[in-house]
Amino acid sequence: MSFNRDELREILNVYGRQVAEGEWRDYAIDILKDKAIFSIFRRTSEVPIYRIEKDPKLARKQGAYSVIAATGLILKRGHDLSRVLAVLDRKLKLVN
Repeated sequence: MSFNRDELREILNVYGRQVAEGEWRDYAIDILKDKAIFSIFRRTSEVPIYRIEKDPKLARKQGAYSVIAATGLILKRGHDLSRVLAVLDRKLKLVN
């Protein structure tokens, strides 16, 4: 099980924007027999702050894609990767 080219492009687009803003610094991709994991790090020596997982066993239930925080909290899960990744790509709003 792995991410395909289109999935990686979407993930790396979000990742690139966050790197440009100085929020994230490193990533790792783990390909396991039952799922693929894209881990995001603020610093190389730390634990991942977010994990983007693709688990095909959940595709018919909650959705194959999920974003998981460092605490293990599932921030978003679904069938559409771009909608799941939106939780990581929030825009800052000016408050008056």
